[in-house]
This record gives sequence, C-alpha cells and structure tokens, in this order.
Amino acid sequence: MKKLALFAFSPDPGCFSHVMLNALEMRDRGWEVKIVLEGEATKHVAVMRNETKPYHALYRRTLNEGLFDCVCKACATKFGVLQAAIEQDIKACDEMEGHPAVGRYLADGWEVLVF
Repeated sequence: MKKLALFAFSPDPGCFSHVMLNALEMRDRGWEVKIVLEGEATKHVAVMRNETKPYHALYRRTLNEGLFDCVCKACATKFGVLQAAIEQDIKACDEMEGHPAVGRYLADGWEVLVF
C-alpha cells in the first residue's frame, strides 16, 4: 500500500484546496495519506475553520476524515495559530528544532510530496 505525506507550505487557499482534494482522492484509492502543515500554511487551521471562508466544507471534510497529521509547532506558534490547531485536535510536531522532520516520514516508508 502506498503511504503519502503531503507537506503544505503555501498560504494560498487555492493551492491548499488542491492538497486537501488530492489527499481525499488518494485515500479513496486505498492509500494511506497524511497532511503536514508547515510555514505559512499553518494559518489555514485558523482561517478555514470559519464557515464563511472559501473551502471551509472541504477543510471540514478533510479534518473529519483524520487526514491532518500535524502542524509545525514553531510555525503555528509564530503565526499565532497553535491554539486553533489544538482546539481542532490537530497535533503539533516539533522533532526537528521545532519543525516536523521530513526524514521521519521517509524513514517510516512514506513518499513525501511538497505543495
């Protein structure tokens, strides 16, 4: 079975919508999928939980399906969204000087895609 970790860095909502769409589609293929939010993409956890924002329904579906693995603790803290992640049960990863380590996913057999 394929194991894919989708690392999202872009703050652009349109780009992030494609991360979520691909994660859902890959999961529907029977593949194991995780989304990791890094950099300014961590802001999406605060913005997209708002029902009036574009892509809210897609975000909620992706969240409810359990596809978010974690947010970068350092970046979420820097951008003031760590609490929003915690409130939505999205864990914070910090094993690489405050950031999620791509190497951890590779070592565990995950293919890594960066958006």
